[in-house]
Amino acid sequence: MQNSAGKVLASIFWDQNGILLIYYLPKGQTINADYYSSLLVQLKDIFKEKRGGKFAKGVLFLHDNAPVHRALATQKKLAYLDFQYLDHPSYSPDLAPSDYHLFPGLKKQLKDRHFSYHAEVIAAAETWLDGQPSKFIFEWLAKVRATG
Repeated sequence: MQNSAGKVLASIFWDQNGILLIYYLPKGQTINADYYSSLLVQLKDIFKEKRGGKFAKGVLFLHDNAPVHRALATQKKLAYLDFQYLDHPSYSPDLAPSDYHLFPGLKKQLKDRHFSYHAEVIAAAETWLDGQPSKFIFEWLAKVRATG
């Protein structure tokens, strides 16, 4: 019996032009408001670097209602970074494309594969993500809205 790499948790931030930041939670750590807030700081730096002038127009930030996202420290960090936070209605598939499109596609790609190390899981996930067209999430959203 081989050991499994276990679960790998990824935080993925994207906009209409594609993925901005993927950060993998180090083994043994948990996501809390401080951890998530540090990711938001990295995201702002990457957004300014990759999207330049668009940042000056402001950032509308949408994430789900996970406790770490609703934490006071997270809300303060969003305000400090000048990210305008959008409320997220619970169980709304058109406002949670990561949950309803991105992650199911990734899980399907990884299903029934065995990985011994976290690095193998990460490499397989990034290969799949890199192979997606930059606007694949928004194309899916257009289909959802057209049928909804």
